[in-house]
Amino acid sequence: MARGVSGWGGALYRIRSKVDAGFLSSIRTGSLFLRLILLCLAVACPIGVLWAQRNPSDAPAKTSKLSAQGSEPTPAGAPSGAASTAAGNGAMRSEEQSTARTKDTQPPADPKSATQTETATATPVVTPSSPEASGGSGVLPPAMASKSKLPAESNYDEVHVKPMVKSEDAAKFNPNSIAKAEADVDPNLRTHTKPIRVDVDLVLIPVTITDPMNRLVTGLERDNFVLLDNGEKQAIQHFSSEDSPISLGVIFDISGSMANKIEKARQAVVEFFKTANPEDEFFLIAFNDKPTLIVDFTNSVERVQGQLVYAVPKGRTALLDAIYLGMAKMRQARHQRKALLIISDGGDNRSRYTENEIKSMVKEADVQIYAMGIFDQSARSDEERYGPQMLAEVTDVTGGRTFTVSNPNDMSDVAAKIGVELRNQYVLGYRPTKPARDGKWRKVRVKLNSPKGLPQLSVYAKTGYYAPTE
Repeated sequence: MARGVSGWGGALYRIRSKVDAGFLSSIRTGSLFLRLILLCLAVACPIGVLWAQRNPSDAPAKTSKLSAQGSEPTPAGAPSGAASTAAGNGAMRSEEQSTARTKDTQPPADPKSATQTETATATPVVTPSSPEASGGSGVLPPAMASKSKLPAESNYDEVHVKPMVKSEDAAKFNPNSIAKAEADVDPNLRTHTKPIRVDVDLVLIPVTITDPMNRLVTGLERDNFVLLDNGEKQAIQHFSSEDSPISLGVIFDISGSMANKIEKARQAVVEFFKTANPEDEFFLIAFNDKPTLIVDFTNSVERVQGQLVYAVPKGRTALLDAIYLGMAKMRQARHQRKALLIISDGGDNRSRYTENEIKSMVKEADVQIYAMGIFDQSARSDEERYGPQMLAEVTDVTGGRTFTVSNPNDMSDVAAKIGVELRNQYVLGYRPTKPARDGKWRKVRVKLNSPKGLPQLSVYAKTGYYAPTE
């Protein structure tokens, strides 16, 4: 009997032990499952907030938040940052849910009354991310509409655009950027503008006469000149040899190669201005990597000379761009006679404009160009070797001349000679016997009937002009 009880007791003990072990195991499993759920919730909540912030349907809330932040500071105790965004999103979702439940329980109302009610209770704002941003309006729930500072009926076309860095800022941060290259270009050189053709009822031709010693010849009369326009002889209706006011522009080279000549070049400009007429006007353009207008039109010679003191030679040579800028500036000149003086020591190696473009431009303009070339005997590059020829081709077509200076000490004398020549020119005027308005180039030639006893004389005059088009 005792053995039987012992057998039953042992069985019950074993069953109880298994039950206790299973119960404890289930408790452990439940605990792990509960921890897993809590961990998922902890991860899902921030993700949900981020998803709500990036969801396009929440754009009205973001718009009102931006408006509230831009208008006035947040009061003390009010939610800010991510907390305020989450609160706004929560209020929006709660109201949408309550609205949905109300619609499900109430019968459909009349469309007109529903529209009136919705208009009276909601504040219309423009929602940039919705199709109505171009002209319609979106509706914000009251929880968010109170924060919006836009008017009730807004005509604003608001678009959220990624702000762009200004060209000058990009040039500061990245010296090798395209913005830097554009910033270095003078505004007057950013576009290739078509030169202006001026109506020419009276054609004026400045003429310089020199002897075999390259000395100026003065004292000639009207009968000593013969004018041909496209091969046909013209009657000279205007003749003058007086010193009339002139608009002058100096194109001054301050590239690195001028370092050992800059002082002589400054003195040459001073000598050139000593021949100036009190009624003359001047401007100064200095150039190296790019041309810069140093002094605008002025009657003060001292102002021009004072600015030359600060010229520091450096960089390369943008000669053609400087000529372009000088020709463009001459369109603002007050006097009928216009001239440019170029002081440079070599060819072009930096300009954006080509030689053909500049040649075409100077042919169309009524501006004489003189050049003083300080060329080295041993040119180191093709640009330097071709520099004298290029300057001669540009100046000759305008009726000016190129003076070659081999010794910098002679620069002052040459500059004074150019100044005197400008003051002792003959100006011949005529009206074409067969005027044309076709915009074509008309070749002009000046011949000389030299007085008896004079040697063979040289004539320097512009080679033609473009006829008007209208």
